[in-house]
Amino acid sequence: MTTAILFPGQGSQYLGMGQAFIESDPKCAAVMDLAESVCDFPLRQLCLEGPMEELTRAVHLQPAITVTNLICWQALTAHWHGSAACFAGHSLGEYSALAAAGVLSIEDTIRLVTRRGALMEREGQANPGAMHALLGLTMDQVEGVIEECKDAGIVTAANHNTETQIVISGEAAALAAVGEKARALGAKVIPLPVSVANHSPLVAGAVPDFSEFMATVDFQPPATPVMFNVSSMLEQDPTKIREMMAGQIASRVRWFEIIQRMLADGVDTFIEVGPKTVLSGMIRKIAPKGSCRAMQVDSPETLAKCLEKLA
Repeated sequence: MTTAILFPGQGSQYLGMGQAFIESDPKCAAVMDLAESVCDFPLRQLCLEGPMEELTRAVHLQPAITVTNLICWQALTAHWHGSAACFAGHSLGEYSALAAAGVLSIEDTIRLVTRRGALMEREGQANPGAMHALLGLTMDQVEGVIEECKDAGIVTAANHNTETQIVISGEAAALAAVGEKARALGAKVIPLPVSVANHSPLVAGAVPDFSEFMATVDFQPPATPVMFNVSSMLEQDPTKIREMMAGQIASRVRWFEIIQRMLADGVDTFIEVGPKTVLSGMIRKIAPKGSCRAMQVDSPETLAKCLEKLA
């Protein structure tokens, strides 16, 4: 069995996430305590009680998702006697992967994602935009449509999630133009519940400030391999990892390529560690039927099911 651990990003949140682990496991509670000590807002209350409109603000959501991922990882590692061959995280989830791989301490991870969220929220307010999922077209088709609509405004292919699930990000008028042409080609277009055009030029203004902040944080070489969103490749050099993580804010998430590479490297078991099952669903669309299995951990119940399958 060759196992990859995957961590979700923004969009997987729900009220009460991580609560059962926090209440039943002192080590999980300690992860929340440490994270909350880094933040200047009531992180635990937002995760468990909301309100949802405050939780979904980037400045709150990024540390909230990250601490939940790390709480779920703590719960899994306390009971699982296996080991991961590699880690990856989807967009924001990449920071959880870096913590799990020993690149970052938990405290520094929360510091980074809190600053990242604040900077991205700032850019979103200064440069309004949105994100739409296009279902049913390949990346080549989407890039062709974007090229046809280049005069409509700023828009880019932000997330390559599966072969035919592409998320575009940019200005409203440009998204509408691309969406109209995509529908004409048979695509389904789904507006996403975000207020920031993540992974697009509209948030690129956050990169220099975030890069400067990252220079104050200690990065170590990964103890376990990590596949990175920007390149879909492995990287060991902490200096290069810093550079990639700064640029990742405005770069494409190459998730489809990451999972393809893992499958080619012999990964046959994927464990999604964190709220909901978004990444597990993507695995089932990417991997050939019967070639692997995907499971998820975000509660004592899902942990028990996961451990039973891994036994």
